[in-house]
Amino acid sequence: MSHATAPLLTHATAGALTATRDAGLPEWTGSLDLERSVGTALLHADVWEWHGVRYPYPGKTRERTLYHFDGEDFVAVSRFAGSLIKLVPTEWNVPTFEIDGIKMLPTSKESPLDDARRKVALIEPRGKTVLDTCGGLGYFAACCLDAGVARIQSFEKNDSVLWLRTLNPWSPDPASAQAAGRLQLTHGDVSQSIATLPEAGFDAILHDPPRFGIAGELYSQDFYAQLARVLKRGGKLFHYTGSPNRLTSGRDVPREVVKRLEKAGFKAQPALDGVLASKR
Repeated sequence: MSHATAPLLTHATAGALTATRDAGLPEWTGSLDLERSVGTALLHADVWEWHGVRYPYPGKTRERTLYHFDGEDFVAVSRFAGSLIKLVPTEWNVPTFEIDGIKMLPTSKESPLDDARRKVALIEPRGKTVLDTCGGLGYFAACCLDAGVARIQSFEKNDSVLWLRTLNPWSPDPASAQAAGRLQLTHGDVSQSIATLPEAGFDAILHDPPRFGIAGELYSQDFYAQLARVLKRGGKLFHYTGSPNRLTSGRDVPREVVKRLEKAGFKAQPALDGVLASKR
């Protein structure tokens, strides 16, 4: 999974490019990869140049939308394949994503990457082999790599989400020097693939499934039994559940998860916006 090298535009950077050109200035300096780096664009009347490649000026853009170059024009980073999946900018520069308008990562109080970092710290990944069941944009994996994980095996079922990762400069690239071969990213459904993983093959697990109503199989007793099977004795598991409103949903999902994990052979308790467990 290689990352795209073309610029990624926000509403603000698209406006800055055209405003600088309209002011008669020959160049604009800023970031076109969500603050991962800074560079200078050369501005001409009809096109602009970035790292030796010429691009058309973007047309009308919107807030809460990111734009990539599709070979002809700048278009929204979104794809419809049964559901509308969209990469969405945040005030933290690190993007989240939405499926049919539903935000998939918490961003109200901090960057989704910082949120992931706090959760990853609970399993203490340094020197460990980690299973990342539902990779998403890869922020759990990125934090594990930063923390010195020995190896992380990550699964992602949705090919559109994997496509978003190729355009998101904050998603880790398994082929990068920083990953150094430690990240294995598989396009697959972990609810099925987990049966092929070795018994006691992992020191720790990160489980960040979609909501229960979307992927109930990832909250099932059978799946938790598989998590216990592949985890070494004493190994830690962080299971994201979110904090669904019991008054409106009629369910206490975190408490249900604790009970099922304990039945599967874990010692479990609520932690952050999920459940932290260790295999007995």
